[in-house]
Amino acid sequence: MNFIFNAIMRVFSSDLAIDLGTANTLIHVKDKGVVINEPSVVAIHTGNNRSKSQILAVGVEAKNMLGKAPGHIKVIRPMRDGVIADFEVTGAMLRHFIHKVHNRRILARPRIIIAVPSGITQVEKRAVVEAAQAAGAREVFLIHESMAAAIGAGLPVTEPTCNMVVDIGGGTTEVAIISLAGVVCSRTIRIAGNMMDTSIVQYVRRNYNLLIGERTAENIKISIGNAYPDHNKLDQIEVKGRNLASGIPKILTIDAEEIRIAISEQIEAIIETVKEVLEQIPPELSVDIIEKGIVLTGGGALLKNLDKILSEASGVPVSVIEDPLSSVVIGVGKVIENSELLKKVTPDWLI
Repeated sequence: MNFIFNAIMRVFSSDLAIDLGTANTLIHVKDKGVVINEPSVVAIHTGNNRSKSQILAVGVEAKNMLGKAPGHIKVIRPMRDGVIADFEVTGAMLRHFIHKVHNRRILARPRIIIAVPSGITQVEKRAVVEAAQAAGAREVFLIHESMAAAIGAGLPVTEPTCNMVVDIGGGTTEVAIISLAGVVCSRTIRIAGNMMDTSIVQYVRRNYNLLIGERTAENIKISIGNAYPDHNKLDQIEVKGRNLASGIPKILTIDAEEIRIAISEQIEAIIETVKEVLEQIPPELSVDIIEKGIVLTGGGALLKNLDKILSEASGVPVSVIEDPLSSVVIGVGKVIENSELLKKVTPDWLI
C-alpha cells in the first residue's frame, strides 16, 4: 500500500533541493533549475493568541514590511544562525514555497534534500526534518552546506584530492576541507552577513547618533562594503535614519573605510576560522590546497576584496565562484538529480 501511495505522490510532485538559509531560501526543482529565491521572512497578523495568527506574506513581500509594519503585524525571520528559531513559522514558510513550486496542488508530496550547517546539533537537525515533513515532504535528506557549495562550484568532491570551501551565508560561515565525497575537517561559526549588518547599525548609532534599520545596513554593506583598506578610492553613500537626539529624520554621508572598520571584527573572525581549518589539514592534502587554493561561496563572498584579504592572511590563493549566492542550492540540485552522488555524499545524513 505504501509503495502504491508513494508512486502516486511521485506523479504529482517534483523532487526539491532546498537551501534553507538565514537570509534567503532557494529552491531547485529537478530538471527545471532554481525556481525560488526569496528572503526567509514571514509576516504574521497576530490575534489575541498564537492559534489565531494568520500568515499575511512570505518572502519578498514580507521583507518589504520590515521596519514598516504596525503593531498587530509581526515580521519574523524564522531562521537564525543557520538553524530554525521558530518551528511553526518555518513550517508555514516551507509550505508556502512548496505550494508555489507545485502551483498549489493539494497532492504535492515531494522528496526533499536540504542543506544545513555541519555544526548543527541533533536536535536542530531533527527540527529541520520535522519542519519539512510538516510542510508536506514525502522523504527528507540532509547534506552539509559546504559539501553542497563545493558541488555547486563544480569541484571534484568524489576524487582523492583536497577541496577547500569557505561558504559565508547570512547566519553562518562554514569552512570545510572535502575529499573522497566526505568532509575531512570543518568549522562552523555563527558569524556572517547578518552580524555584519548589525555591526553597521551599531557603528552608525555610536558614531553619528543615528538610528538605521537592518535593511538600510544591508544596502550599505552591498553598495560600499569593502574588506580591504583602499584609501585611494573611497566609495560613499548617503544614509537616511532617525537622529536619536532630536528624534527627526536625518541624512548623512558614510564612506567605505568606515564600513570596513564597522565589520572588521567579523572579517577577522572569518580569517581566524580559515587559519584554524588550514592547521588541521593532513600533510598529504596540503599540496592540493597550495595548488588549487580556496573557493569562496555564499552571499558573503560578494563583499569587495574579501578574497584579497583572505589570500593575504592565509598565504593561499582564494577565488570567488561565478554565482556564489546560488552555489549551495545548485549543488543540492545536482545531488538530487544523481542518485549515486546522493548515496555518496549523504551516507550519515539519511533520515
